[in-house]
Amino acid sequence: MSLSSLLCAGKAASLTSYFSVAYLGILLPVAVIIYSILPQRFRRYFLLVLSYVFFWLISGNLLIFLILSTLSIHYVGIWLDALIRQRDERVKEVSKEERKALKGQYLKKQRLVVLLAVVINLGILLVLKYTAFFTTNINSLLEVMNIPVVLEIPEFIMPIGISFYTMQAISYVMDVYHGVIKAEYNLGKLALYMNFFPQIVEGPICRYSETADKLWNVEKIKFDNLKFGLQRILYGLMKKLVIVDRLNPLIKEIFTNYDKYEGGVILIGAVCYTCQLYMDFSGSMDAVMGTAQIFGITMPENFKQPFFSRSISEFWKRWHITLGAWFKDYIFYPVTMSKPMKNITSAARKKIGNHFGPLIAGSIALFCVWISNGLWHGSAWSYIFFGMYHFVLILGGNIIEPYVKKLSKLLHINTEFFAYRAFQMIRTGFLVVIGELFFRANGLRAGLTMFKRMITDFSFKMVSEELVLKLGIDMYDVIIVIITVAIVFVISVLREKGISVRKGIDKKNIVIRWAILYALIIFIVICGAYGRGYIPIDPMYANF
Repeated sequence: MSLSSLLCAGKAASLTSYFSVAYLGILLPVAVIIYSILPQRFRRYFLLVLSYVFFWLISGNLLIFLILSTLSIHYVGIWLDALIRQRDERVKEVSKEERKALKGQYLKKQRLVVLLAVVINLGILLVLKYTAFFTTNINSLLEVMNIPVVLEIPEFIMPIGISFYTMQAISYVMDVYHGVIKAEYNLGKLALYMNFFPQIVEGPICRYSETADKLWNVEKIKFDNLKFGLQRILYGLMKKLVIVDRLNPLIKEIFTNYDKYEGGVILIGAVCYTCQLYMDFSGSMDAVMGTAQIFGITMPENFKQPFFSRSISEFWKRWHITLGAWFKDYIFYPVTMSKPMKNITSAARKKIGNHFGPLIAGSIALFCVWISNGLWHGSAWSYIFFGMYHFVLILGGNIIEPYVKKLSKLLHINTEFFAYRAFQMIRTGFLVVIGELFFRANGLRAGLTMFKRMITDFSFKMVSEELVLKLGIDMYDVIIVIITVAIVFVISVLREKGISVRKGIDKKNIVIRWAILYALIIFIVICGAYGRGYIPIDPMYANF
């Protein structure tokens, strides 16, 4: 048995959680100390080696897939760069009449090279993540058709973070192809971009132009970066220990034994799960951003107060921002701007007007985005349904938008009035909760049954202190969760107003600063869900 296997079976497995003792108590402090004492020219290589060791500890020999992905985009990038330079040189040697044909020839070659990179990287992801799902469904179809053939269902182990680093790999190749960035000839620099250790488990999904230079030209650790980075990690730790792990027994019980509960209890479970998912993922991003900030790296934000959104479309611009931006840039725009879609839009404008005309191509692109979004999250029909649910909501919103504006104007409704905005936020939040119900349910059939029970058997008659205890928590847990959610809500309101809480605290005198810091630490120590009786859950988005 390899050292990696032994470690993964023990303490190293907890490295997948940014809030474990292994990560916060060992890895991060040791990394900061070694990084600080190393000469400047060695720091980039230390981060690179550390990142590969980290990935090896959590994924073992599956590291080979990350290396293969990195090598493929490195050499494809160089190949594309060579084709571009060769094209530019040959263009100078031919007449104007021949240039268009020559550029067309090279464009075809470039597209084939890009296709090769996409097939390699997306192919690995599809095989490892979706083979079992598709094989199972083919077997079901064969059974329905009375064909006596049963395909063997293969079992693959996926590297942690494969969905995230695959998207980074594809974005790099596409950006080189479109001339957004130059091909990177330094393999080490590209490898560090692909595998920077804080982001490899749950993202965010970075573009090469956003982080690569800063990662490779790292500076010494500054006190302000260390201070603000640790503060943000601590804030994420509060979300994780006080809310996420504390709510887990309740959520697990309701979603496992939903047939025992009425619709009101199921709604409570869905609301709690939505809260848990947000606190877990945003808390993990706090840890990622905080860790990166310690080393002077600014990573793209993944959340922007999503529950202040006034529509589902806006919600998905504020939730998992880097994923949404990836789908927009590499699926939505390419589909809508393709020649067939342009032709459809042009013809549709003439027949059904400037509003509905573009919606046809836009709807096709939107469908591609949301079927991909659903499948990205997992290989199950419940995830596909989750994607289609949001596709229908967003498409419906796009269709009725001009009519809603006309109606608001006709009825003299001030759409900026607080009560109206609050209504929109509550409505959006409710729709999000329904979507997350299907997202969390143990299969699509279970999700549909739970939703049906919410409609046909909705009441809160079962809600009592006895029920709370049956769900694995007590009133103390409920009160603590409510208080902590209120703290996060207040900070979110301030952020929405453009006020930085951390910078605001930093301007206070030293006594107040340390008092707030110690108060947060004591609150986490006293109110955190840990120790005997609590099972900390793994980062939820690491499974996607």
